[in-house]
Order: sequence, then C-alpha cells, then structure tokens
Amino acid sequence: MMNWGIPLRPAELVETRLINAILDDQFPINSNLPPERGLAGQLGVTRPTLREALQRLARDGWLEIRHGKPTRVRDYWHEGNLAVLSAIAQHQDHLPPDFVPNLLQVRLLIAPTYTQMAIKRSAKGIAKFLQGYRDLPDTPAALAQADWELHQRLSIESGNPIFTLILNGFKDLYPAMAKKYFASIKARERSRKFYVDLVKAAQANDPAKAEKIARQVMRDSMDLWKSAKR
Repeated sequence: MMNWGIPLRPAELVETRLINAILDDQFPINSNLPPERGLAGQLGVTRPTLREALQRLARDGWLEIRHGKPTRVRDYWHEGNLAVLSAIAQHQDHLPPDFVPNLLQVRLLIAPTYTQMAIKRSAKGIAKFLQGYRDLPDTPAALAQADWELHQRLSIESGNPIFTLILNGFKDLYPAMAKKYFASIKARERSRKFYVDLVKAAQANDPAKAEKIARQVMRDSMDLWKSAKR
C-alpha cells in the first residue's frame, strides 16, 4: 500500500506559508503583517484558522502579536528559540546563505564537549558501536547516515539530553547537507580517519584525546565545506 503521508492541517499549512514568506523577505524582519481579514483572504482560510497559526508562530518567536496593533515580524535570529532553528531546517529551499557555516560553528562548539562526555561515561560502548564503521560503503549516502548516527549516539551517551534535542532539531536538514559534504573524497577520507582515531581514544578510555580529535575534525569539516562552496 502506498504511503501518502499525513496531510497538513489548515493551520499548519498557513504556518508553513508564512514562514516561507518571512524567510523570502516578503514579510521582512520588523515589518507588519496585513490585517487579519485581508491576510486570511490571501491565504484562503478562515480567521480562526489564521489566528491559530499566528499564535503558534508567536510562541516560537517568529511574530509578536500586539493587541490593537498590527502583528510584527520579529527579528527571529535574536528573539526566536530552538523551534525557529528547527523550522528553518525544514525549509531547505529558503535557507539564508550563512546558515550552514553558522551551523558548523555551533557544531565546533558542542561536538567536542559531548564527545568527551560520551567517552568518559561509555568508552566501551562507543568503541563497540564504532567497530561497524570499518566496513562502511564509500558513498556519500552511507557516510551521511553513519555520521548522523554517530553524533546522535555520542550526544545520548554524553548524559545531557539538551545536546540530543539540539541535534534532533536539524534531523531533516542534515541528510541533504551531509550528502553534499560527503560528495568530496577528501571529506569522506577525513571522516573515516576520525572514526578510526575515535575508536582508539575510546579503547584507551581517553576522554581528553577524544575531545581533541572531535575538535580537529570539526575544524577540518568547516574548511572542507568552505572549499567545496567556492
């Protein structure tokens, strides 16, 4: 039986359209949305449906609803929350040009920490998990999937669930970006070396070494991404 997926509810569809319009600068930061009646008509929905969508977007930091005044588009980079990041990741055709470099900078900050914590708490488990990485197919898709699974496992084993929540916010974006990254032979070779070095650090139960290994591969991945985009 073919799986058609779950259709979006009207409010969810409105929410998606408004996020796209904000990211496309149809409704720029600090601009005001049209009055409810006109906006509902443009979107082809009832005003209660529109209000539901607006409330959700206000909750996540996209909009500021002001009673008696027009609804303002917030500066979502400064006034938003993790839900904004997750939404941007799901709108891959509307990514700001500096989004991926900024995301890689965040990885550089957090990945070495959760890697160190994971090795400290579960060195044997991580070493065992990585044994299967010796025979990974040399394809962008295989490396992208393996890399995601490793970082998710490291974040879980760190013992701090906030790391995992942050990563999961980019679960929809990661496969597409990772496949582009791993299209480079140099990128695949660099990550394979990372997996081998991390196994050794885990087997030696050396969290400090694991932190240095993770930090270096994050720096190298930023350089490889930049060179691939030139």
